[in-house]
Amino acid sequence: MAYTLDALASDMKKVLSQGQTPAQLEQTRQLVEKALQDAEFVKTNLGDDAEGERNIVYEDPDLGFCILTHVYKGAKTGNPHDHGPSWAIYGQAYGETRMTEYDIVEPPQGDKPGKVKERETYKMVPGDARVYQVGDVHCPHRDGETRLIRIEGMNMNGVKRTPLVPA
Repeated sequence: MAYTLDALASDMKKVLSQGQTPAQLEQTRQLVEKALQDAEFVKTNLGDDAEGERNIVYEDPDLGFCILTHVYKGAKTGNPHDHGPSWAIYGQAYGETRMTEYDIVEPPQGDKPGKVKERETYKMVPGDARVYQVGDVHCPHRDGETRLIRIEGMNMNGVKRTPLVPA
């Protein structure tokens, strides 16, 4: 039997209702990997008819976490960023993402962006999922079409984030 979006959301709610510590986020990451390993789940939620760079497909009414799907049709490089007051989990469903993580070397001040320095770069391939704690700075680079699922601890629409630039 295929793993469904409803089952994923329900399983996440059970874990995250116990707290959102690194241990619970790791359990949640494992649930994302479980979903990504289910071909029917990927086909249903991120198949050929999926589109849009940011789609909230589930928002928990009690805990506020969101499940999003992302479809990037061509190459794309983001800017170094964190998720403001939220944590995030990225799960690769299709294609490859080269992810770079950064350390903040100069915090932002007023309108002046913060400065970051590269710490590590790694490749995310289908089935991989990573947790980014509150304040973790990262930047994705995609050479071609990619599809991913992302979990955010809260709906980030409208949340102002501090700009960051490479040092």
